[in-house]
Amino acid sequence: MQLLERAMTIAKVLATETSENSLSISELSAKCDLPLSTLHRILKAMIKQGMIEQDEQTKQYRLGTIWMELGLQVYDTMDYISKIRPELERLARKVEESVYLSKPAGLDTIIIERIDSAANPIRIYDQLGIRIPMHIGAANKAILAAVPVDQANEIMEQLMPHEEIAEFKAQLAIIRQQGFAISHGERTAGTSSIAVSILNGFGEVVGAVSIGFVSFNVSPEHIQNLTDSLVETGRRVSAKLGYRGK
Repeated sequence: MQLLERAMTIAKVLATETSENSLSISELSAKCDLPLSTLHRILKAMIKQGMIEQDEQTKQYRLGTIWMELGLQVYDTMDYISKIRPELERLARKVEESVYLSKPAGLDTIIIERIDSAANPIRIYDQLGIRIPMHIGAANKAILAAVPVDQANEIMEQLMPHEEIAEFKAQLAIIRQQGFAISHGERTAGTSSIAVSILNGFGEVVGAVSIGFVSFNVSPEHIQNLTDSLVETGRRVSAKLGYRGK
């Protein structure tokens, strides 16, 4: 179990903490807090499994292609992606902003799809696969507002200081009433996001669709247009997944 945990730590470091997608063994040792001898043995095992690769010239390490292969296989099994993507593309063309699809994963959500608008050179870039704590951002709040109250309360209690929960519950009540969530600068200053939850045929929350945009000099009318388009897309997406609710 310890070996597995260390291997995953190394993989996460290579995925998130390097600007050039490769690190030396000494850099990995420092970032992973592992002795060089221990790290060397783990790296050899990871190379054998295709989890990492070593550049023959620089001797630096980078993630192996096995992660992409496995990720694409998982992606391909998500049948709802093929149903949702045309709607995301349509929305991105209409609003000329970046559109995201987020999926719940425990106390976080994961961005599993992003559609950028070719018409807008100014983009909010959130990397596919990143995890975002469930209480941060419009997409996550839209999801929390749509799941059963007991489940939402349990998540809040694990993520938030007790004194902040009452105010957060009030936010979720507003989101339930208006049918969408909006956030400003919660993850990145100068950006905003609007989101709606999406449900399947069993009425279960399977994710959220959101629009990310630069909030500088954005008029209330533009935000309203974005919201109207997003809410309509959310309805169509849920309907495609079999939801027959209100």
